[in-house]
Amino acid sequence: MHEPLVLSLSCADRPGITARVTSFLFDRGGNILEAQQFNDRASGSFFMRVEFDPGGAGREQLREDFRALAAELRMKWKLSLRARPRRVLIMVSKFDHCLADLLYRWRIGDLPMAPAAIVSNHPREAIEHTHLGDIPFHHLPVTAATKSAQEKEVRELAENCGAELVILARYMQILSDEQAAHFAGRCINIHHSFLPGFKGAKPYHQAYERGVKMIGASAHYVTADLDEGPIIHQAAEPITHADSPEELVRKGRDIESRVLAEAVRMHLEERVLLNGQ
Repeated sequence: MHEPLVLSLSCADRPGITARVTSFLFDRGGNILEAQQFNDRASGSFFMRVEFDPGGAGREQLREDFRALAAELRMKWKLSLRARPRRVLIMVSKFDHCLADLLYRWRIGDLPMAPAAIVSNHPREAIEHTHLGDIPFHHLPVTAATKSAQEKEVRELAENCGAELVILARYMQILSDEQAAHFAGRCINIHHSFLPGFKGAKPYHQAYERGVKMIGASAHYVTADLDEGPIIHQAAEPITHADSPEELVRKGRDIESRVLAEAVRMHLEERVLLNGQ
């Protein structure tokens, strides 16, 4: 078996797209290992992800050959190695539970990523409980007066380390419109599910005071509306009046970590195709 490839694509829906794509792969000796498609009736769009063994066909030749079909059907498409670890830049503030979870999953082989750098607006001591190993750590403090310069440093760092994805692992700073636009489609954020209801500090305490009976988390791509970008993954679980604010915080940490990790996994495996919101 050869190293599997992933072909992901989207275009205007029309009859025969699946047949054209699968025939293209068959004619070149490819063997489909997994295939998923979605026809979005609301927008008239077609989405497809195919994981396949290319046989004896080379990736660059397949890419070159596929251009004609893609041009004919006006596709947005991507052909990539399934197992290639994507380089990621992780940003964090004082709450490091999501960071610790991501690094653990990476170390045991659950996430196909290569942490290239960790950025925080707080010193290394703020996340002293998390083992970073030899991953470069960058302390880039930010204030209202230095925000523009600090964000420029982040962009330069992401470029220099070859980061393909930026993960906001409870990075408690709002990105500027310029920063959000620069990382569009390749920056994932995590937050509790109470928004827009409970903003600011101690949202779980606010939820407790209001008698909320369900808590959860949302992971999404970052846009200018920081907490309103396209949602990738969500989860929730019921709670009761017996749960203290501290219990809500504990359960919230667990849900946030799980949801962010799953969203990152789906992005890294090319399982997310953007369709507006």
